[in-house]
Amino acid sequence: MGIGGIFFKCKDPKAVNEWYKTHLGFDTTPYGTSFEWRELDDSTKKGLTQWTPFEESTKYFEPSGKDFMINYRVANMEAIVEQLKNAGVTIVDQIEDTEYGKFVHILDVEGNKIQLWESKD
Repeated sequence: MGIGGIFFKCKDPKAVNEWYKTHLGFDTTPYGTSFEWRELDDSTKKGLTQWTPFEESTKYFEPSGKDFMINYRVANMEAIVEQLKNAGVTIVDQIEDTEYGKFVHILDVEGNKIQLWESKD
């Protein structure tokens, strides 16, 4: 459905947040920032894309050794996870149901960790 978030490692997340706030006008918090947007086909529907710098030492992106992780918005999490399992895709963890929606992590063909998100909205 689209990109739900961009997450990346850096040496100093606080400094990175401040740089983007100062130079590009990002409304940052210690968790980065959220960009609100509206759906093209129905402008009454809003969505968010999260942008977050992580500490260089984070283990959150494991088992991938990459310095980034992308979150993709999906519909019907259970169905897509079942489809991915049947196709032999590595599912890293179980579907987690949170106040923000459902999340699960998978690995792509090159071992990049990907977060899938089904928003509650």
